[in-house]
Amino acid sequence: MTDWTIKDGYLVRAFSFEDFDEAFTFMQRVAKAAQKQNHHPNWTNDYNQVVIRLNTHDEDGDITAKDYALA
Repeated sequence: MTDWTIKDGYLVRAFSFEDFDEAFTFMQRVAKAAQKQNHHPNWTNDYNQVVIRLNTHDEDGDITAKDYALA
């Protein structure tokens, strides 16, 4: 779990890519994994940067095993 931190009640990690296309491809892969797990991230994308923030909404916003599994 290196590079993941806990900040403001979320498990957080920033990812950097060569360009927008690589960042978007990564987001598509994460989206497929999230859909399989029925656990969806909060995330932002700014050109080649993706920031993922995870917590479990149906567990009062706590960080749970679901978040670590998706991470």
